[in-house]
Amino acid sequence: MNRLIFLAALIALSACAQTPNGGARPEAVSPRSDQMRPLSRPAGLGRVVPEAAKTVEEFDVTTPQERAAAAAVPVQGGETRLGLTVASLGDPSQAGFWIKTPLVSAPGKGRVVYPGTGKSVQLDLIPIEGAGSAGSRLSLAAFRIIDAPLTELPEVEVFLGG
Repeated sequence: MNRLIFLAALIALSACAQTPNGGARPEAVSPRSDQMRPLSRPAGLGRVVPEAAKTVEEFDVTTPQERAAAAAVPVQGGETRLGLTVASLGDPSQAGFWIKTPLVSAPGKGRVVYPGTGKSVQLDLIPIEGAGSAGSRLSLAAFRIIDAPLTELPEVEVFLGG
């Protein structure tokens, strides 16, 4: 009896291996020469973080001039407050000043203020999927400008424009 059950199960399983069209696979389609294709863009400022980077200073490839420009307080007016978000450290291999946040629906320029120090940084606002109450990812360079602790999840205020 056990052999008969085993044989029936084996036959049933072998039917699962059958594929339509005798196992034929679709042919790969080569892109046409007139077809538009996306261009790859370098992350951040177009600089590459060294593969051997281990320290914060090695990962942050921004220049002192770029850091000074990002830390400059913009002229009052022209900004729209988007709200508060909890910021985690984003990908440290992506150079530049940016925040990936669900508070925006389109890329733009903006500013982040860390109430813990009162410091702010001008940066790129990059939209990500999620509810407005979801957290955001902030670049290493931006974390350093606002003097936020890298090992914590600081709450920051996000502004559009400026």
